[in-house]
Amino acid sequence: MNDELAIDVRGLVKRFANKTAVGGVDIQMPRGAVWGFLGPNGSGKTTTIRMICGLLKATEGEGTCLGFDIRRDTDRIKARTGYMTQKFSFWSDMTIRENLEFVARLYRLPDLKPTVDETLDKLGLTHRQGQLAGALSGGWKQRMALAAVTMHRPQLLLLDEPTAGVDPLARREFWDEIHAFASDGMTVLVSTHYMDEAERCDRIAYLANGKKIAEGRVEDILARSGLITFRGEGADVRRLSELLKGKPGLDHVAYFGAALHVSGKDRSKLQAGLASVGASDVVWQEVRPSLEDAFIALMSEAGADTRVHA
Repeated sequence: MNDELAIDVRGLVKRFANKTAVGGVDIQMPRGAVWGFLGPNGSGKTTTIRMICGLLKATEGEGTCLGFDIRRDTDRIKARTGYMTQKFSFWSDMTIRENLEFVARLYRLPDLKPTVDETLDKLGLTHRQGQLAGALSGGWKQRMALAAVTMHRPQLLLLDEPTAGVDPLARREFWDEIHAFASDGMTVLVSTHYMDEAERCDRIAYLANGKKIAEGRVEDILARSGLITFRGEGADVRRLSELLKGKPGLDHVAYFGAALHVSGKDRSKLQAGLASVGASDVVWQEVRPSLEDAFIALMSEAGADTRVHA
């Protein structure tokens, strides 16, 4: 057992009947880090998170979470973990304060009132504590949920798509809170679809078809993809998309705002393909590939989902 690792699991497999949801995942995550967990819907992210924290028993594989065996010590892991699910899972007909008091009683926290007061203050909820949870906007619901799952001061925080449907400002503020918790020594694993959120993490792991296909710092992932990307800007750049798709060496063509990103692994073929469309009004510039460019390439490498379905 490595005491420096918050999560140390190997060969995690989960089958439901004859469907393999997760097909052998290894994760070695240091304490105090913020990790992003990425992948398309159905890639196995949520199932992996639930196996790690003891909510779901692995079909195969072994390992530890916070130093405890993920098979034998599930209650100890749960007591030291905060888990925020995709769906708002608190009581809509209770106020923010009533929700937090209820959760505090579930965890048998001492000094209930000062603990709740401190939590409300820390997450900027004091002035809203009397509002019904069901009447809150998406951003405030997520902030309340974060308060509830961190009130017992867990060592590990698992966040499953925590900012889905939340506006950009609320997402930014939510991430400020996540990094504040990490600065206090909490380990955080965040499942997300947002590439800008992934870039806020110390490291990222990408799952596809139930398997981990890439892991590392953002720069590591970009280097692993081997991509070269050109960005095209101009008044009528949109019309070039269909002309460029399918040309030799042009592996990925996608819009990014008002620009077109064209990516591949052979610079000469890329340049020849771009020159062939003869668009004098479009300016092309080689740019750093985006994380989204890299993941599109990695998904192509992963191929079709071969997991057996019921």
